[in-house]
Amino acid sequence: MHRPVDTRSPAAVAAECKRLFLEIFPQGDPHIADEAFAWAIACFHGEFRSYQAVDLRYHDFEHTLQGTLCMVRLLHGRHKAHATPELTERLFQLGLLAILLHDSGYLKTADDREGTGAKYTLTHVGRSADFAALLLKDKSFQPDEIRAIQNMIRCTGVDARPEDIPFRNDLERIVGLALATADLLGQMAAPDYVDKLPALYEEFAEAVRFTNDHKAAIASFTSARNLIERTPAFWENVVRKKLEDQLRGLYRFLNDPYPDGPNGYVERIEANASLIVRTKASLQESSPRPSSLAQRARLLN
Repeated sequence: MHRPVDTRSPAAVAAECKRLFLEIFPQGDPHIADEAFAWAIACFHGEFRSYQAVDLRYHDFEHTLQGTLCMVRLLHGRHKAHATPELTERLFQLGLLAILLHDSGYLKTADDREGTGAKYTLTHVGRSADFAALLLKDKSFQPDEIRAIQNMIRCTGVDARPEDIPFRNDLERIVGLALATADLLGQMAAPDYVDKLPALYEEFAEAVRFTNDHKAAIASFTSARNLIERTPAFWENVVRKKLEDQLRGLYRFLNDPYPDGPNGYVERIEANASLIVRTKASLQESSPRPSSLAQRARLLN
């Protein structure tokens, strides 16, 4: 089983990622990992150029740390399984940078005073790729490495077709697929996932108001309750299919032991989905009813 890590603590996540990095590359240089976390922390705390600190309640920095920890665990599991092509130290480093910056597109510039970064929900993937290029040019990364990181970030798009993204080779593509896998699993397996879904709905609603795009998929949610109640079907019918097909089943490298051991991330996601279903069914006749399913869930504990 994976050791517990406090994903509210950048230092704790960074330490665990460095530990796993050194298990994969015992002679490797963890300096880039230190720098990657330092750069991401600075960006999300409003210390890079004229960008403000992240101002979202769902896509906050903990969300990024949850995905980062999951991705590094997945790559570590893949290494232990002796999968080919073999991961290189440099691609590990580029993948780490990619996931730490994959939601930087939600950050607003200093002169952007309207609403929150949630308004960029429908464009945040492209904005994240642009932000990564801006940061990494400052850090003297080579153009081909910046493009690789941008391509990895693009794998996280809700309508992304990873098979069409112009990676230089299959190993780069695998790291991009690992990033997209971890982005999904990291957030949905979080212990407070159900409680945070109303905040996700508010982000979606702000984005629809800002763009006036009522045909976007996120515009189909009519309320926070509606989003919560549709989440189990989203997991079962959309996410699981994507994990298996487009993302090549890489989530299985989180099985402990590989290949047939339990997958803690999948188990926690299914527990969250079950909680939603159980709470909805058991409290339908309750009176008075709490205002959100997240509040109802607390009554079962």
